[in-house]
Amino acid sequence: MKNKQVLAGWLIALLQACASQPVAPELPGEQAAAAETASPAPPAPPRSPPVSPQAALPPAILPDASLLAPFEGEQRVVQEPLRGLRRIDRTERPADLWQRIRQGFAIPDLDSALVERHTAYFAARPEYLQRVFDRSRLYLYHIVEEIEKRGLPTELALLPMVESAFNPMAYSRAHASGLWQFIPGTGRRFELKQNWWYDGRRDIVDSTTAALDYLTKLYELHGDWQLALASYNYGENGVARAIAKNRAARKPTDYANLKMPAETRMYIPKLQALKNIISNPALFGIVLDPIPNAPYFAAYTELRDIDVQLAAKLAEMPVEEFIALNPGFSRPLIRAALTPRIVLPADKVDVFHANLIKHDENALVSWQSYQTKRGETLESIAKKFGLTLGQLREVNGIAPRRREVPGLLVVPVDLAAASGMRKLPLMYAPPIPIVMRRIFHTVRSGETFDSIAERYGVIVEDIKRWNRISRLATGQRIALEVRAPAKKGKPRSKAKGRRYRKAA
Repeated sequence: MKNKQVLAGWLIALLQACASQPVAPELPGEQAAAAETASPAPPAPPRSPPVSPQAALPPAILPDASLLAPFEGEQRVVQEPLRGLRRIDRTERPADLWQRIRQGFAIPDLDSALVERHTAYFAARPEYLQRVFDRSRLYLYHIVEEIEKRGLPTELALLPMVESAFNPMAYSRAHASGLWQFIPGTGRRFELKQNWWYDGRRDIVDSTTAALDYLTKLYELHGDWQLALASYNYGENGVARAIAKNRAARKPTDYANLKMPAETRMYIPKLQALKNIISNPALFGIVLDPIPNAPYFAAYTELRDIDVQLAAKLAEMPVEEFIALNPGFSRPLIRAALTPRIVLPADKVDVFHANLIKHDENALVSWQSYQTKRGETLESIAKKFGLTLGQLREVNGIAPRRREVPGLLVVPVDLAAASGMRKLPLMYAPPIPIVMRRIFHTVRSGETFDSIAERYGVIVEDIKRWNRISRLATGQRIALEVRAPAKKGKPRSKAKGRRYRKAA
């Protein structure tokens, strides 16, 4: 009977403890030890400090620690972490660059019908997105590194997708050029060199520095990333006028309420749409191949005058990829005095240096500058140096319709140098926009990669990369990116804004 009374008392005490407020968290250190040895306390009234369940038990039920037998089992001191448990290092950088970009998103999301429209547009064109993502692989790591050095949001790394589709040769009717689409005046303002040999607006390293400097200045001006991005597209003066107009009319001055050109109105929704897709590509049925979170290229500064083609050869890489990393060169000859730095894949720098040292230093250049004379024509100069008229125009950036002869041209040193002209990639110089188009070819019996590449003026490696194939089959349909033919007729008038032509 006595045991039943004790048990009943214990149950009543336990019910009273449960009816009280939640148990306080365990106190650390000496406070926890003091709480364990504290004398029992009566049940707490409502709203009083929480009471430990042990404190609510009758004293007779609590064991006396002094009466317990000593522990005689084996004692071990654990000095190493238990196996099977994975340590979580929150400072560890992800292996995939896309994940690193996602982690740095910080610009407030924009939710509007235009965002939904552009998200649906991009999601319905996975092949286009894949081409843009493939081009971005060369440049994204460097851009993200520079963004994080400045503490900026990583959405800015996606901006070249909107500006140029990550085509460093993109050129607009407003004369904006490069990944970040700088117009000549803004480029000079941010110290981007522009001369006959070289255009820093297309240089990956220099233009990224200039773009992030400009975006930082615009954010400091407005204190708002959406207004800063609008200013980058529309111009800071244009946005300032729109803000002043709304302020005078007592209207809101945020991005959503400003009156701006249609291109600027769609500019940030496009960026938001790309952000939405990259944040969760599977949701939109997009395959986003991982990009290694490691440097793709490195700078080489011990440069001498050298042919573009030879530089690529010494680096043991395709000349097309060399130009993709060094798109600022407008001629087939690199002038070290004007452009002392080139960039190469990180694993090619040592290879290039070793091959350069072994190469005859008197055989690095096969091109020369040529001062034209009165009475000479492009046709006569081309014939004199063993070039076709088209080749002479191409390496000198002379528009097809232009008839006047420039005062300065680049020509081969001799006929032997001219013979290698057919192997040169397309050289670019403003104001000739490079317009590419995507076509499809059905493989016929007997055709090879080499025969198709020669027919369309592309290289075998690109055909394989564009289609992700290593062999051909009769009847197979493959995609090719070729230069679009020049449009005939009167040139279009200059467009307001910053529209660009890009390789789609």
